[in-house]
Amino acid sequence: QLTETDEQVHLLERAGKLGLGSAYVAGFSWGLERGYQRFFEMDADFSHDPKDLPAFVAALDAGADVVVGSRGVPGGGVKGWGQLRHALSKGGSLYSRLVLGVKLRDLTTGFKAYSRGALEQIDLATLRSNGYAFQVETSHRALRRQLRVLEIPIVFVDRRVGKSKMTSREVWDAVVGVWLMRFGR
Repeated sequence: QLTETDEQVHLLERAGKLGLGSAYVAGFSWGLERGYQRFFEMDADFSHDPKDLPAFVAALDAGADVVVGSRGVPGGGVKGWGQLRHALSKGGSLYSRLVLGVKLRDLTTGFKAYSRGALEQIDLATLRSNGYAFQVETSHRALRRQLRVLEIPIVFVDRRVGKSKMTSREVWDAVVGVWLMRFGR
């Protein structure tokens, strides 16, 4: 409905569920084709607070290539998760950090900002991850290309409606995927 009344709102409709990563790539590619200079990814259910966006913009303006909304730095955190979800998220980031040898505290966050140049250097067309490992892969690529990646604190609020769409297949793909990323495959 917003697309009918607000020319600044665009909706990309795709045939069926094609995966989280491919959805991001489709959106980023759409913006790159139209000359956009800044790109943001966030959950649309208000788990990521839109009030944090000015801090992302300020970090890009200050020279960051990629801004990572981090739950794992001072001032960041999570509200509404149980112990299992905390352990899975922290464990996933720790596992990825150790395998990849990177220092980012929150590799699995889905609240990020990119400069145009960062997306061009990340090379969207060659990304392999399509599930939640997409977050790890984009950050890892940015770091490998020596882009300036900055973590800023965010507080993630668990969704009030709906359920996680993460499948056991996506968890497995992420476990294996970080090793493939490490060895450049």
